Amino acid sequence: MTYKAPVKDMLFNMQHLAQLEQVAQLPGFEDAGLETAQAVLDECAKLNEDVIAPLNWEGDKNPSWFKDGQVTTTPGFKQAFRQFAEGGWQGLQHPADFGGQGLPKTIGAACTEILNSANLSFALCPLLTDGAIEALLTAGNDAQKATYIPKMISGEWTGTMNLTEPQAGSDLALVRTRAEPQPDGTYKIFGTKIFITYGEHDMAENIVHLVLARVTGAPEGVKGISLFIVPKFLVNADGSLGARNDVHCVSIEHKMGIKASPTAVLQYGDHGGAIGYLVGEENRGLEYMFIMMNAARYAVGVQGIAVAERAYQKAVQYARDRIQSRPVDGSMNTAASIIHHPDVKRMLMTMRALTEGCRAMASVAAAAYDAAHHHPDPQARKQNQAFYEFMVPLVKGYSTEMSLEVTSLGVQVHGGMGFIEETGAAQYYRDAKILTIYEGTTAIQANDLVGRKTARDGGQTAKAIAQQIEATEAELQASGSAHALAVRKRLQAARAAFLSVVDFIAGHAKADPNAIYAGSVNYLMLAGNLMAGWQMARALLAAERQLAAGEDPAFMQAKITTARFYADHILTRIPGWRDAIVEGAVGVTGMALDAF
Repeated sequence: MTYKAPVKDMLFNMQHLAQLEQVAQLPGFEDAGLETAQAVLDECAKLNEDVIAPLNWEGDKNPSWFKDGQVTTTPGFKQAFRQFAEGGWQGLQHPADFGGQGLPKTIGAACTEILNSANLSFALCPLLTDGAIEALLTAGNDAQKATYIPKMISGEWTGTMNLTEPQAGSDLALVRTRAEPQPDGTYKIFGTKIFITYGEHDMAENIVHLVLARVTGAPEGVKGISLFIVPKFLVNADGSLGARNDVHCVSIEHKMGIKASPTAVLQYGDHGGAIGYLVGEENRGLEYMFIMMNAARYAVGVQGIAVAERAYQKAVQYARDRIQSRPVDGSMNTAASIIHHPDVKRMLMTMRALTEGCRAMASVAAAAYDAAHHHPDPQARKQNQAFYEFMVPLVKGYSTEMSLEVTSLGVQVHGGMGFIEETGAAQYYRDAKILTIYEGTTAIQANDLVGRKTARDGGQTAKAIAQQIEATEAELQASGSAHALAVRKRLQAARAAFLSVVDFIAGHAKADPNAIYAGSVNYLMLAGNLMAGWQMARALLAAERQLAAGEDPAFMQAKITTARFYADHILTRIPGWRDAIVEGAVGVTGMALDAF
Protein backbone atom coordinates (compact mmCIF):
# COMPACT_ATOMS: atom_id res chain seq x y z
CA MET A 1 0.00 0.00 0.00
CA THR A 2 1.48 3.30 -1.05
CA TYR A 3 0.93 6.59 0.78
CA LYS A 4 -0.42 9.61 -1.09
CA ALA A 5 0.00 12.96 0.66
CA PRO A 6 -3.35 14.81 1.02
CA VAL A 7 -1.90 17.99 -0.52
CA LYS A 8 -5.23 19.22 -1.86
CA ASP A 9 -6.87 19.08 1.58
CA MET A 10 -3.89 20.82 3.19
CA LEU A 11 -3.95 23.64 0.65
CA PHE A 12 -7.74 24.01 1.09
CA ASN A 13 -7.21 24.45 4.84
CA MET A 14 -4.38 26.93 4.35
CA GLN A 15 -6.34 29.01 1.87
CA HIS A 16 -9.82 29.02 3.38
CA LEU A 17 -9.36 28.36 7.12
CA ALA A 18 -5.82 29.42 8.09
CA GLN A 19 -5.93 32.41 5.66
CA LEU A 20 -2.41 31.82 4.33
CA GLU A 21 -2.58 34.95 2.19
CA GLN A 22 -2.87 36.97 5.43
CA VAL A 23 0.07 35.06 6.93
CA ALA A 24 2.02 36.01 3.79
CA GLN A 25 1.44 39.69 4.64
CA LEU A 26 3.38 39.30 7.91
CA PRO A 27 6.94 40.68 8.00
CA GLY A 28 9.40 38.00 6.86
CA PHE A 29 6.77 35.79 5.20
CA GLU A 30 6.19 37.88 2.05
CA ASP A 31 7.08 34.99 -0.27
CA ALA A 32 5.06 32.41 1.60
CA GLY A 33 1.75 32.58 -0.25
CA LEU A 34 -0.29 29.76 -1.80
CA GLU A 35 2.02 29.35 -4.77
CA THR A 36 4.97 28.72 -2.46
CA ALA A 37 2.88 26.38 -0.29
CA GLN A 38 1.85 24.35 -3.36
CA ALA A 39 5.45 24.04 -4.59
CA VAL A 40 6.81 23.09 -1.14
CA LEU A 41 4.06 20.54 -0.44
CA ASP A 42 4.45 18.92 -3.86
CA GLU A 43 8.19 18.49 -3.33
CA CYS A 44 7.67 17.26 0.22
CA ALA A 45 5.10 14.73 -1.02
CA LYS A 46 7.50 13.43 -3.66
CA LEU A 47 10.35 12.74 -1.21
CA ASN A 48 8.09 11.15 1.37
CA GLU A 49 6.00 9.04 -1.01
CA ASP A 50 9.00 7.73 -2.96
CA VAL A 51 11.79 7.46 -0.38
CA ILE A 52 10.60 7.59 3.24
CA ALA A 53 7.16 5.88 3.19
CA PRO A 54 8.52 2.60 1.72
CA LEU A 55 10.79 2.27 4.80
CA ASN A 56 7.89 2.32 7.29
CA TRP A 57 7.05 -1.39 7.10
CA GLU A 58 10.75 -2.27 6.99
CA GLY A 59 11.33 -0.31 10.22
CA ASP A 60 8.64 -2.32 12.01
CA LYS A 61 10.12 -5.65 10.88
CA ASN A 62 13.79 -4.66 11.29
CA PRO A 63 13.93 -2.11 14.12
CA SER A 64 17.01 -0.19 15.26
CA TRP A 65 19.36 -2.48 17.18
CA PHE A 66 21.95 -2.00 19.89
CA LYS A 67 25.34 -3.63 20.26
CA ASP A 68 28.50 -2.57 22.16
CA GLY A 69 27.22 0.95 22.84
CA GLN A 70 26.30 1.55 19.18
CA VAL A 71 22.85 1.83 17.63
CA THR A 72 22.35 0.77 14.02
CA THR A 73 19.16 2.12 12.47
CA THR A 74 16.86 0.25 10.07
CA PRO A 75 18.47 -0.44 6.66
CA GLY A 76 17.76 2.55 4.38
CA PHE A 77 17.17 5.07 7.18
CA LYS A 78 20.66 6.60 7.00
CA GLN A 79 20.43 7.18 3.23
CA ALA A 80 16.87 8.55 3.51
CA PHE A 81 17.99 10.95 6.26
CA ARG A 82 20.78 12.25 4.01
CA GLN A 83 18.21 13.00 1.28
CA PHE A 84 15.91 14.63 3.83
CA ALA A 85 18.74 16.82 5.14
CA GLU A 86 20.18 17.71 1.74
CA GLY A 87 16.72 18.79 0.58
CA GLY A 88 16.71 21.43 3.34
CA TRP A 89 13.68 19.92 5.11
CA GLN A 90 15.12 20.18 8.64
CA GLY A 91 15.42 23.94 8.28
CA LEU A 92 11.99 24.57 6.78
CA GLN A 93 10.65 26.71 9.63
CA HIS A 94 13.98 27.91 11.04
CA PRO A 95 15.63 31.30 10.38
CA ALA A 96 17.52 31.92 7.15
CA ASP A 97 20.35 33.47 9.25
CA PHE A 98 21.30 29.94 10.34
CA GLY A 99 20.71 28.24 6.98
CA GLY A 100 16.98 27.59 7.32
CA GLN A 101 14.16 28.39 4.87
CA GLY A 102 12.30 30.71 7.27
CA LEU A 103 8.84 29.50 6.20
CA PRO A 104 5.76 29.98 8.41
CA LYS A 105 4.52 27.19 10.66
CA THR A 106 1.32 27.18 8.60
CA ILE A 107 3.28 25.58 5.74
CA GLY A 108 5.79 23.73 7.92
CA ALA A 109 3.11 21.90 9.90
CA ALA A 110 1.66 20.38 6.72
CA CYS A 111 5.13 19.11 5.76
CA THR A 112 5.50 17.67 9.27
CA GLU A 113 2.25 15.76 8.76
CA ILE A 114 3.42 14.35 5.42
CA LEU A 115 6.73 13.19 6.94
CA ASN A 116 4.98 11.53 9.90
CA SER A 117 2.39 9.82 7.70
CA ALA A 118 5.21 8.44 5.59
CA ASN A 119 7.14 7.08 8.56
CA LEU A 120 6.44 7.95 12.19
CA SER A 121 9.62 6.32 13.53
CA PHE A 122 11.84 8.14 11.03
CA ALA A 123 10.12 11.50 11.63
CA LEU A 124 10.90 11.46 15.35
CA CYS A 125 14.55 12.33 14.75
CA PRO A 126 13.80 15.62 12.94
CA LEU A 127 11.00 16.38 15.44
CA LEU A 128 13.40 16.30 18.42
CA THR A 129 16.02 18.25 16.48
CA ASP A 130 13.42 20.95 15.76
CA GLY A 131 12.73 21.24 19.49
CA ALA A 132 16.45 21.54 20.30
CA ILE A 133 16.91 24.25 17.65
CA GLU A 134 13.88 26.12 19.03
CA ALA A 135 15.24 26.02 22.60
CA LEU A 136 18.69 27.29 21.57
CA LEU A 137 17.19 30.04 19.39
CA THR A 138 15.30 31.28 22.45
CA ALA A 139 17.71 30.69 25.32
CA GLY A 140 21.18 29.99 23.85
CA ASN A 141 23.91 32.64 23.69
CA ASP A 142 25.34 33.82 20.36
CA ALA A 143 28.29 31.43 20.47
CA GLN A 144 26.02 28.44 21.21
CA LYS A 145 23.66 29.39 18.40
CA ALA A 146 26.52 29.76 15.93
CA THR A 147 28.13 26.48 17.00
CA TYR A 148 25.11 24.19 17.06
CA ILE A 149 22.13 25.53 15.10
CA PRO A 150 23.57 25.59 11.54
CA LYS A 151 24.84 22.01 11.90
CA MET A 152 21.45 20.82 13.17
CA ILE A 153 19.62 22.65 10.39
CA SER A 154 21.93 21.08 7.79
CA GLY A 155 21.23 17.63 9.27
CA GLU A 156 24.93 16.99 9.94
CA TRP A 157 24.03 16.85 13.65
CA THR A 158 20.74 15.99 15.38
CA GLY A 159 19.25 17.05 18.72
CA THR A 160 17.57 15.39 21.70
CA MET A 161 15.76 16.41 24.85
CA ASN A 162 16.74 14.67 28.11
CA LEU A 163 14.15 15.08 30.86
CA THR A 164 13.04 11.71 32.14
CA GLU A 165 14.90 9.65 34.73
CA PRO A 166 14.00 6.25 36.23
CA GLN A 167 12.47 7.92 39.32
CA ALA A 168 11.29 11.14 37.56
CA GLY A 169 8.72 10.57 34.84
CA SER A 170 6.41 13.52 34.39
CA ASP A 171 7.32 14.94 37.83
CA LEU A 172 10.48 16.87 36.98
CA ALA A 173 10.84 18.08 40.57
CA LEU A 174 12.41 14.65 41.16
CA VAL A 175 15.26 15.11 38.64
CA ARG A 176 18.54 13.98 40.23
CA THR A 177 21.10 14.34 37.41
CA ARG A 178 23.74 16.68 38.82
CA ALA A 179 25.96 19.36 37.31
CA GLU A 180 29.24 20.32 38.98
CA PRO A 181 30.65 23.75 38.00
CA GLN A 182 34.25 23.70 36.67
CA PRO A 183 36.86 26.52 36.84
CA ASP A 184 36.68 27.01 33.04
CA GLY A 185 32.93 27.81 33.11
CA THR A 186 31.82 24.35 31.92
CA TYR A 187 30.01 21.79 34.09
CA LYS A 188 30.48 18.08 34.68
CA ILE A 189 27.24 16.15 34.28
CA PHE A 190 26.48 12.90 36.16
CA GLY A 191 23.28 10.85 35.97
CA THR A 192 20.97 8.55 34.01
CA LYS A 193 18.33 9.62 31.50
CA ILE A 194 15.74 7.23 30.07
CA PHE A 195 13.30 7.27 27.12
CA ILE A 196 15.64 9.45 25.01
CA THR A 197 14.36 9.38 21.43
CA TYR A 198 17.26 9.02 18.97
CA GLY A 199 19.62 9.38 21.95
CA GLU A 200 22.07 7.25 19.97
CA HIS A 201 22.03 6.44 16.24
CA ASP A 202 24.14 6.26 13.09
CA MET A 203 22.37 8.84 10.88
CA ALA A 204 24.42 11.92 11.82
CA GLU A 205 28.00 12.56 12.93
CA ASN A 206 27.11 14.28 16.21
CA ILE A 207 24.16 14.37 18.63
CA VAL A 208 23.42 17.51 20.65
CA HIS A 209 21.80 16.48 23.92
CA LEU A 210 19.84 19.12 25.83
CA VAL A 211 19.89 17.88 29.41
CA LEU A 212 18.03 18.92 32.57
CA ALA A 213 20.26 18.71 35.67
CA ARG A 214 20.76 20.29 39.10
CA VAL A 215 23.78 22.46 39.79
CA THR A 216 25.43 21.55 43.10
CA GLY A 217 23.65 23.49 45.87
CA ALA A 218 20.63 24.41 43.72
CA PRO A 219 17.19 24.75 45.38
CA GLU A 220 15.01 21.66 45.71
CA GLY A 221 12.14 20.95 43.31
CA VAL A 222 11.57 22.44 39.87
CA LYS A 223 13.13 25.77 40.92
CA GLY A 224 16.60 24.20 40.99
CA ILE A 225 16.73 22.74 37.48
CA SER A 226 19.15 24.03 34.82
CA LEU A 227 19.52 23.22 31.13
CA PHE A 228 22.80 22.07 29.55
CA ILE A 229 24.12 21.31 26.10
CA VAL A 230 26.01 18.01 26.28
CA PRO A 231 27.23 17.01 22.80
CA LYS A 232 28.12 13.39 22.02
CA PHE A 233 31.39 14.69 20.55
CA LEU A 234 32.92 17.89 21.89
CA VAL A 235 33.23 20.70 19.35
CA ASN A 236 36.60 22.37 18.70
CA ALA A 237 36.97 26.14 18.37
CA ASP A 238 37.07 25.82 14.56
CA GLY A 239 33.77 23.87 14.55
CA SER A 240 35.36 20.47 13.89
CA LEU A 241 34.54 17.49 16.11
CA GLY A 242 36.85 16.76 19.02
CA ALA A 243 36.97 14.11 21.73
CA ARG A 244 34.09 11.75 22.59
CA ASN A 245 32.16 13.15 25.55
CA ASP A 246 31.35 11.04 28.60
CA VAL A 247 27.78 10.24 27.59
CA HIS A 248 27.04 6.68 26.56
CA CYS A 249 24.03 4.67 25.46
CA VAL A 250 23.74 1.59 27.69
CA SER A 251 20.60 0.08 26.12
CA ILE A 252 17.57 0.79 23.96
CA GLU A 253 13.97 -0.15 24.76
CA HIS A 254 11.88 -2.92 23.17
CA LYS A 255 8.60 -1.20 22.40
CA MET A 256 5.02 -1.88 21.33
CA GLY A 257 5.30 0.46 18.34
CA ILE A 258 7.57 3.05 16.66
CA LYS A 259 10.12 0.25 16.74
CA ALA A 260 12.57 1.80 14.28
CA SER A 261 13.00 4.85 16.51
CA PRO A 262 15.72 4.05 19.06
CA THR A 263 14.60 4.95 22.59
CA ALA A 264 17.85 5.15 24.54
CA VAL A 265 19.00 4.89 28.13
CA LEU A 266 21.87 7.38 28.40
CA GLN A 267 24.50 7.31 31.13
CA TYR A 268 26.31 10.58 31.88
CA GLY A 269 29.60 10.78 33.73
CA ASP A 270 30.63 7.17 34.30
CA HIS A 271 34.20 8.02 33.22
CA GLY A 272 34.90 11.24 35.08
CA GLY A 273 31.98 13.46 34.05
CA ALA A 274 30.31 14.53 30.80
CA ILE A 275 31.21 18.09 29.81
CA GLY A 276 28.14 20.30 29.63
CA TYR A 277 27.54 23.94 28.74
CA LEU A 278 24.90 25.95 30.59
CA VAL A 279 22.06 27.29 28.46
CA GLY A 280 20.86 30.70 29.68
CA GLU A 281 20.90 31.12 33.46
CA GLU A 282 21.16 28.57 36.26
CA ASN A 283 17.85 27.33 37.72
CA ARG A 284 15.80 28.43 34.69
CA GLY A 285 16.12 25.12 32.86
CA LEU A 286 12.50 24.07 33.09
CA GLU A 287 11.36 27.35 31.55
CA TYR A 288 13.72 26.79 28.58
CA MET A 289 12.85 23.13 28.23
CA PHE A 290 9.18 24.08 27.97
CA ILE A 291 10.02 25.90 24.74
CA MET A 292 11.08 22.54 23.34
CA MET A 293 8.16 20.85 25.01
CA ASN A 294 5.53 23.17 23.54
CA ALA A 295 7.02 22.86 20.04
CA ALA A 296 7.04 19.09 20.51
CA ARG A 297 3.47 18.95 21.90
CA TYR A 298 2.06 20.61 18.80
CA ALA A 299 4.19 18.32 16.62
CA VAL A 300 2.95 15.20 18.43
CA GLY A 301 -0.63 16.29 17.74
CA VAL A 302 0.32 16.48 14.08
CA GLN A 303 1.78 12.96 14.40
CA GLY A 304 -1.68 11.80 15.51
CA ILE A 305 -3.27 13.35 12.42
CA ALA A 306 -0.53 11.82 10.27
CA VAL A 307 -0.91 8.24 11.45
CA ALA A 308 -4.71 8.58 11.26
CA GLU A 309 -4.43 9.67 7.62
CA ARG A 310 -2.20 6.70 6.80
CA ALA A 311 -4.61 4.27 8.51
CA TYR A 312 -7.57 5.82 6.65
CA GLN A 313 -5.90 5.49 3.26
CA LYS A 314 -5.06 1.84 3.93
CA ALA A 315 -8.61 1.06 5.13
CA VAL A 316 -10.19 2.67 2.04
CA GLN A 317 -7.92 0.63 -0.22
CA TYR A 318 -8.83 -2.60 1.55
CA ALA A 319 -12.55 -1.76 1.56
CA ARG A 320 -12.45 -1.25 -2.22
CA ASP A 321 -10.66 -4.57 -2.81
CA ARG A 322 -12.25 -6.94 -0.30
CA ILE A 323 -15.30 -8.79 -1.74
CA GLN A 324 -17.73 -9.93 0.95
CA SER A 325 -21.55 -10.29 1.13
CA ARG A 326 -24.32 -8.82 -0.99
CA PRO A 327 -25.45 -5.23 -0.29
CA VAL A 328 -28.41 -5.06 2.11
CA ASP A 329 -30.47 -2.92 -0.30
CA GLY A 330 -30.49 -5.64 -2.98
CA SER A 331 -28.74 -3.37 -5.48
CA MET A 332 -26.39 -6.22 -6.50
CA ASN A 333 -27.16 -9.94 -6.64
CA THR A 334 -23.54 -10.98 -6.10
CA ALA A 335 -21.04 -10.35 -3.30
CA ALA A 336 -19.70 -6.78 -3.44
CA SER A 337 -16.62 -5.00 -2.17
CA ILE A 338 -17.21 -4.12 1.47
CA ILE A 339 -17.16 -0.36 0.78
CA HIS A 340 -20.80 -0.86 -0.36
CA HIS A 341 -21.91 -1.80 3.16
CA PRO A 342 -23.38 0.99 5.34
CA ASP A 343 -21.40 0.15 8.47
CA VAL A 344 -18.10 0.06 6.59
CA LYS A 345 -18.99 3.47 5.17
CA ARG A 346 -19.74 4.65 8.73
CA MET A 347 -16.30 3.53 9.88
CA LEU A 348 -14.52 5.10 6.91
CA MET A 349 -16.46 8.35 7.32
CA THR A 350 -15.61 8.46 11.03
CA MET A 351 -11.93 8.00 10.19
CA ARG A 352 -12.06 10.63 7.47
CA ALA A 353 -14.06 13.23 9.41
CA LEU A 354 -11.93 12.96 12.55
CA THR A 355 -8.69 13.22 10.56
CA GLU A 356 -9.85 16.18 8.44
CA GLY A 357 -11.29 17.97 11.47
CA CYS A 358 -8.06 17.71 13.44
CA ARG A 359 -5.98 18.68 10.40
CA ALA A 360 -8.08 21.82 9.99
CA MET A 361 -7.77 22.66 13.70
CA ALA A 362 -3.97 22.22 13.59
CA SER A 363 -3.69 24.39 10.47
CA VAL A 364 -5.63 27.24 12.08
CA ALA A 365 -3.53 26.94 15.26
CA ALA A 366 -0.32 27.14 13.17
CA ALA A 367 -1.51 30.37 11.53
CA ALA A 368 -2.21 31.81 15.00
CA TYR A 369 1.36 30.89 16.02
CA ASP A 370 2.74 32.72 12.98
CA ALA A 371 0.69 35.83 13.78
CA ALA A 372 1.64 35.65 17.48
CA HIS A 373 5.32 35.77 16.53
CA HIS A 374 5.33 38.03 13.48
CA HIS A 375 2.35 40.39 13.54
CA PRO A 376 3.41 44.08 13.74
CA ASP A 377 0.51 44.95 16.10
CA PRO A 378 1.21 43.96 19.76
CA GLN A 379 -2.50 43.50 20.49
CA ALA A 380 -2.92 41.11 17.55
CA ARG A 381 0.17 39.20 18.71
CA LYS A 382 -1.29 38.89 22.20
CA GLN A 383 -4.70 37.65 20.99
CA ASN A 384 -3.14 35.11 18.64
CA GLN A 385 -0.79 33.91 21.38
CA ALA A 386 -3.71 33.31 23.75
CA PHE A 387 -5.61 31.44 21.03
CA TYR A 388 -2.57 29.32 20.10
CA GLU A 389 -1.81 28.45 23.73
CA PHE A 390 -5.42 27.35 24.25
CA MET A 391 -5.17 25.17 21.15
CA VAL A 392 -1.88 23.38 21.96
CA PRO A 393 -3.30 20.90 24.53
CA LEU A 394 -6.23 20.28 22.16
CA VAL A 395 -4.05 19.66 19.11
CA LYS A 396 -1.84 17.39 21.22
CA GLY A 397 -4.46 15.69 23.38
CA TYR A 398 -7.51 15.41 21.12
CA SER A 399 -5.65 14.62 17.90
CA THR A 400 -3.69 11.79 19.51
CA GLU A 401 -6.72 10.28 21.26
CA MET A 402 -8.48 10.62 17.89
CA SER A 403 -5.63 8.69 16.23
CA LEU A 404 -6.30 5.72 18.52
CA GLU A 405 -9.94 5.65 17.48
CA VAL A 406 -9.06 5.98 13.80
CA THR A 407 -6.26 3.38 13.75
CA SER A 408 -8.47 0.98 15.74
CA LEU A 409 -11.23 1.44 13.17
CA GLY A 410 -8.61 0.82 10.48
CA VAL A 411 -7.97 -2.62 11.98
CA GLN A 412 -11.75 -3.20 12.25
CA VAL A 413 -12.34 -2.39 8.56
CA HIS A 414 -9.80 -5.10 7.72
CA GLY A 415 -11.70 -7.58 9.91
CA GLY A 416 -9.66 -10.65 10.89
CA MET A 417 -6.96 -9.65 8.40
CA GLY A 418 -6.40 -6.48 10.41
CA PHE A 419 -5.25 -8.59 13.36
CA ILE A 420 -2.59 -10.21 11.18
CA GLU A 421 0.65 -8.22 11.13
CA GLU A 422 1.31 -8.85 7.43
CA THR A 423 -1.51 -6.56 6.31
CA GLY A 424 0.15 -3.59 8.04
CA ALA A 425 -3.03 -2.13 9.61
CA ALA A 426 -1.93 -3.19 13.10
CA GLN A 427 1.34 -1.23 12.87
CA TYR A 428 -0.53 2.09 12.74
CA TYR A 429 -2.57 1.10 15.80
CA ARG A 430 0.55 0.10 17.75
CA ASP A 431 2.52 3.16 16.63
CA ALA A 432 -0.33 5.52 17.58
CA LYS A 433 -0.52 4.43 21.23
CA ILE A 434 2.65 6.26 22.31
CA LEU A 435 1.26 9.57 21.03
CA THR A 436 -1.18 9.89 23.93
CA ILE A 437 1.71 9.32 26.36
CA TYR A 438 4.93 11.08 25.40
CA GLU A 439 5.47 14.85 25.64
CA GLY A 440 2.88 14.84 28.42
CA THR A 441 0.03 12.32 28.70
CA THR A 442 -3.54 13.22 27.79
CA ALA A 443 -4.22 13.89 31.49
CA ILE A 444 -1.29 16.33 31.65
CA GLN A 445 -2.63 18.16 28.58
CA ALA A 446 -6.08 18.19 30.21
CA ASN A 447 -4.72 19.56 33.49
CA ASP A 448 -2.99 22.33 31.52
CA LEU A 449 -6.24 23.10 29.69
CA VAL A 450 -8.23 23.25 32.95
CA GLY A 451 -5.72 25.07 35.15
CA ARG A 452 -3.60 27.39 33.01
CA LYS A 453 -5.87 27.85 30.02
CA THR A 454 -9.39 28.01 31.52
CA ALA A 455 -9.51 28.53 35.29
CA ARG A 456 -6.64 31.03 35.44
CA ASP A 457 -8.46 33.72 33.40
CA GLY A 458 -11.95 32.75 34.59
CA GLY A 459 -12.74 31.23 31.19
CA GLN A 460 -12.23 34.49 29.28
CA THR A 461 -10.14 33.00 26.43
CA ALA A 462 -12.53 30.07 26.10
CA LYS A 463 -15.53 32.41 25.95
CA ALA A 464 -13.85 34.64 23.36
CA ILE A 465 -13.38 31.58 21.14
CA ALA A 466 -17.04 30.62 21.73
CA GLN A 467 -18.02 34.05 20.38
CA GLN A 468 -16.11 33.33 17.17
CA ILE A 469 -17.95 30.00 16.90
CA GLU A 470 -21.24 31.85 17.33
CA ALA A 471 -20.29 34.08 14.38
CA THR A 472 -19.79 30.92 12.27
CA GLU A 473 -23.25 29.72 13.34
CA ALA A 474 -24.69 32.98 11.99
CA GLU A 475 -22.92 32.39 8.66
CA LEU A 476 -24.34 28.87 8.49
CA GLN A 477 -27.81 30.30 9.14
CA ALA A 478 -27.30 32.88 6.40
CA SER A 479 -26.18 30.19 3.94
CA GLY A 480 -29.57 28.55 4.33
CA SER A 481 -28.58 25.26 2.66
CA ALA A 482 -29.90 22.06 4.25
CA HIS A 483 -26.36 20.94 5.16
CA ALA A 484 -25.42 24.32 6.64
CA LEU A 485 -28.58 24.47 8.77
CA ALA A 486 -28.05 20.92 10.05
CA VAL A 487 -24.45 21.70 10.98
CA ARG A 488 -25.49 24.95 12.68
CA LYS A 489 -27.93 23.06 14.90
CA ARG A 490 -25.22 20.64 16.07
CA LEU A 491 -22.58 23.34 16.46
CA GLN A 492 -24.90 25.50 18.55
CA ALA A 493 -25.68 22.61 20.93
CA ALA A 494 -21.98 21.77 21.21
CA ARG A 495 -21.03 25.39 21.95
CA ALA A 496 -23.74 25.64 24.64
CA ALA A 497 -22.36 22.48 26.30
CA PHE A 498 -18.82 23.91 26.11
CA LEU A 499 -19.87 27.19 27.79
CA SER A 500 -21.68 25.24 30.51
CA VAL A 501 -18.45 23.35 31.27
CA VAL A 502 -16.32 26.52 31.17
CA ASP A 503 -18.64 28.13 33.74
CA PHE A 504 -18.48 24.98 35.89
CA ILE A 505 -14.66 25.06 35.83
CA ALA A 506 -14.41 28.78 36.51
CA GLY A 507 -16.92 28.48 39.37
CA HIS A 508 -15.46 25.41 41.11
CA ALA A 509 -11.70 25.64 40.45
CA LYS A 510 -10.85 26.85 43.96
CA ALA A 511 -13.73 25.39 45.94
CA ASP A 512 -13.65 21.81 44.59
CA PRO A 513 -10.54 21.08 42.49
CA ASN A 514 -11.10 17.30 42.61
CA ALA A 515 -14.48 17.71 40.91
CA ILE A 516 -12.88 19.81 38.15
CA TYR A 517 -9.95 17.50 37.51
CA ALA A 518 -12.14 14.39 37.61
CA GLY A 519 -13.61 15.69 34.34
CA SER A 520 -10.45 17.21 32.87
CA VAL A 521 -9.85 14.67 30.09
CA ASN A 522 -13.54 14.76 29.16
CA TYR A 523 -13.23 18.55 28.95
CA LEU A 524 -10.20 18.25 26.68
CA MET A 525 -12.09 15.81 24.44
CA LEU A 526 -15.15 18.07 24.40
CA ALA A 527 -13.14 21.20 23.58
CA GLY A 528 -10.99 19.46 20.95
CA ASN A 529 -14.05 17.96 19.30
CA LEU A 530 -15.75 21.38 19.25
CA MET A 531 -12.71 23.20 17.78
CA ALA A 532 -12.30 20.58 15.05
CA GLY A 533 -16.05 20.63 14.38
CA TRP A 534 -16.03 24.43 14.19
CA GLN A 535 -13.29 24.27 11.54
CA MET A 536 -15.31 21.66 9.62
CA ALA A 537 -18.28 24.04 9.71
CA ARG A 538 -16.08 26.82 8.30
CA ALA A 539 -14.83 24.34 5.69
CA LEU A 540 -18.40 23.59 4.68
CA LEU A 541 -19.07 27.30 4.09
CA ALA A 542 -15.87 27.67 2.06
CA ALA A 543 -16.67 24.55 0.01
CA GLU A 544 -20.18 25.85 -0.73
CA ARG A 545 -18.69 29.10 -2.05
CA GLN A 546 -16.14 27.23 -4.17
CA LEU A 547 -18.81 24.89 -5.50
CA ALA A 548 -20.97 27.86 -6.53
CA ALA A 549 -17.94 29.21 -8.41
CA GLY A 550 -17.48 25.86 -10.20
CA GLU A 551 -14.19 25.04 -8.45
CA ASP A 552 -13.32 21.32 -8.21
CA PRO A 553 -16.90 20.05 -7.67
CA ALA A 554 -15.96 16.50 -6.58
CA PHE A 555 -13.58 17.69 -3.86
CA MET A 556 -15.94 20.41 -2.59
CA GLN A 557 -18.94 18.07 -2.50
CA ALA A 558 -16.90 15.52 -0.52
CA LYS A 559 -15.84 18.25 1.93
CA ILE A 560 -19.47 19.29 2.47
CA THR A 561 -20.53 15.67 3.04
CA THR A 562 -17.65 15.10 5.48
CA ALA A 563 -18.54 18.26 7.44
CA ARG A 564 -22.15 17.11 7.65
CA PHE A 565 -21.04 13.69 8.92
CA TYR A 566 -18.78 15.34 11.52
CA ALA A 567 -21.67 17.41 12.82
CA ASP A 568 -24.19 14.55 13.01
CA HIS A 569 -21.91 11.79 14.27
CA ILE A 570 -19.03 13.44 16.14
CA LEU A 571 -20.21 16.82 17.46
CA THR A 572 -23.20 14.97 18.91
CA ARG A 573 -20.88 13.27 21.42
CA ILE A 574 -20.39 16.61 23.19
CA PRO A 575 -23.58 16.93 25.30
CA GLY A 576 -22.84 13.56 26.91
CA TRP A 577 -19.35 14.70 27.87
CA ARG A 578 -20.84 17.88 29.31
CA ASP A 579 -23.10 15.81 31.59
CA ALA A 580 -20.21 13.59 32.69
CA ILE A 581 -18.09 16.63 33.60
CA VAL A 582 -20.67 18.85 35.29
CA GLU A 583 -22.69 16.11 37.02
CA GLY A 584 -20.37 13.10 37.14
CA ALA A 585 -17.54 13.91 39.58
CA VAL A 586 -19.06 12.01 42.48
CA GLY A 587 -18.82 8.73 40.55
CA VAL A 588 -15.10 9.32 39.97
CA THR A 589 -14.08 10.49 43.42
CA GLY A 590 -16.57 8.56 45.57
CA MET A 591 -14.92 5.14 45.70
CA ALA A 592 -12.87 4.38 48.80
CA LEU A 593 -9.25 3.76 47.82
CA ASP A 594 -9.08 0.37 49.48
CA ALA A 595 -12.16 -0.74 47.50
CA PHE A 596 -10.22 -0.69 44.22
